[in-house]
Amino acid sequence: MIKKLWILTGLLVFGMATSFIFANDHKEEVRMAPAPEVEPLDVVGSYDGFKKMMKEIEKDRSRFFAFDAVAMEAESSDGAVEQKSASSDSASGADYSTTNVQVNGVDEADRIKTDGKYMYQVKENHLIISSVYPANEMKVVFQKEYEDDFYPSELYVDDKQLIVIGHGQFKDPNIKSDVKSEPYYYPHSSVKVLIYDLHDRHNLELIREVEVEGHYNSSRKIGNSIYLVSNKYIPVHIFDKDETPDEDIFKPAYKDSVLGEEIKRPNWDQIYYFPEFEEPNYLIVSGIDLSNPEKPASISTYLGASQNIYASKEHLYVSKPNFSESGFLLNPAVDINTTIFKFKLENGNASYIAEGEVEGQILNQFSMDEHNGYFRIATTTGEVWNEKNASKNHLFILDQNLKKTGEIRDIAPNEAIYSVRFMGDRGYMVTFKKVDPLFVFDLKDPHNPSILGKLKIPGYSDYLHPYDENHIIGFGKDAVEATKGDFAYYQGMKMALFDITDVNNPKEKFVEFIGDRGTESELLYNHKALLFSKEKNLIAFPVRLHELPDGIDNTDGNAYGDFTFQGAFVYGLDLEKGFTLKKQITHISEDDTLRMGDYPDYQKEVQRIMYIEDTLYTMSNHKIEAHDLNTFNKQGELVLPY
Repeated sequence: MIKKLWILTGLLVFGMATSFIFANDHKEEVRMAPAPEVEPLDVVGSYDGFKKMMKEIEKDRSRFFAFDAVAMEAESSDGAVEQKSASSDSASGADYSTTNVQVNGVDEADRIKTDGKYMYQVKENHLIISSVYPANEMKVVFQKEYEDDFYPSELYVDDKQLIVIGHGQFKDPNIKSDVKSEPYYYPHSSVKVLIYDLHDRHNLELIREVEVEGHYNSSRKIGNSIYLVSNKYIPVHIFDKDETPDEDIFKPAYKDSVLGEEIKRPNWDQIYYFPEFEEPNYLIVSGIDLSNPEKPASISTYLGASQNIYASKEHLYVSKPNFSESGFLLNPAVDINTTIFKFKLENGNASYIAEGEVEGQILNQFSMDEHNGYFRIATTTGEVWNEKNASKNHLFILDQNLKKTGEIRDIAPNEAIYSVRFMGDRGYMVTFKKVDPLFVFDLKDPHNPSILGKLKIPGYSDYLHPYDENHIIGFGKDAVEATKGDFAYYQGMKMALFDITDVNNPKEKFVEFIGDRGTESELLYNHKALLFSKEKNLIAFPVRLHELPDGIDNTDGNAYGDFTFQGAFVYGLDLEKGFTLKKQITHISEDDTLRMGDYPDYQKEVQRIMYIEDTLYTMSNHKIEAHDLNTFNKQGELVLPY
């Protein structure tokens, strides 16, 4: 997520009625969207047809290259009715934490995972498996260094399989081309999926490999199926040359070990295109059914692109921005609409259902949500600092066919969205410029949403996490309004508990300030960095702490603090007493502190915090450290290889 330079926050709460998980004692009518009417997409059909399409969009190449930069660097960016504590039970019955995800039952890949006994971690070009429970017997049981043509980035794990996803180099020596700028051995980026059998964690067996040409965007694991979204730029510049390339250069290649070593490419009548597509890119949606090892991967190819994705248990939504003639990458709030593609997910297959469009651009995956068949999306139009095209925020509700059924427009003018969270018939949106108004909305009727209440508070939230039916926690920054100018200076980290029991009168019940200006946390741009368990009264996240020396006058709010700490902050939360700091855990020794001076050590920066039973684990690239969850006495540590 790209940080905004301006600061402006309004926390918008959508909804009045509780979700079906927060069941009321009386029955209420549930409004379900009617089933979608699927309109099939057209296919490219032939190489001549493809060339004609590419030459048409080549007339406006500058905009397309700008978007490709967005697509290739897209955030792996999804709305739960209720966010339960991130925990699970292993086959052995152990209670352990899982990755903090947007939708219950829809897993998201991460750098580190646990199954209640082992820790699985990718770092640089290595895969490491460690036995971590019990904590006093921790040891590395498997390590692998990958070749230079594969860089692992994320993984999934279940009882039987470990799935490693990373970036590869796709080479197809079968393509013979006379184009000097595209030699036939030219490597192209790819997303590679390696599937290992976990029957022996000391000697992993690679049982399957799937590789798709293009740039990895994001993925989801639902039950026994994995779905991946990637983008592939089409080298249209080759058409400017007098030489004749092999037409396969323009088709995205893929390999699936189930089909042998042969490189596959779709035929032109297997490549679809969306109406009014505008970019020389492919959107590739891949599905793998893990329960059927002989079933080939489902690879669907579309002329289009992706930026953010959201997935429920049944559907995948892929969004991308559409730039108008006056919109550019470096001026991103000018005349941008968002297109949404909807896919049905079933047993490793992703089938296109519908396409829709709304005004404005979204922030990230949390700007999107599905509830009772309706799709909700929050966007921003205009620019915060442009009086002629002032920013405004909107919330749209779409039906199963992605046709608009309801909307709330012009929310918090001159501000921009910093975070969004939907919860059944409620939702939350934070906007910011100088102060943070908290708006409450009723979204129960998808045809007639309405505003209920409003609260103004300083600072803003980058991430919102449900605590229970009537409370939500905001993680962000404090802010001080500048004495000169129409803006505010962000300060240290801020954690706030919002009470929305009375939707007409929301309150900031408790607030905790962490450090001064310069303090950062991965949690502010990656929700997976949070460990939350209501049952264990546990809130933990990594922090890089900056603090102002005593006696420094920071009345203006623009003074940066000195670096003083890096590690994990562990909190408890009582609805009557507020937040309690239980422990700060660091992987930095006293000798490290003397060596580092005023700079952090990124190899020893805590990335994730997890628990297994009553043991709390902190993980960095350097080591795994274990503490008792009740006393916080250190139980052991494991220094990692490489």
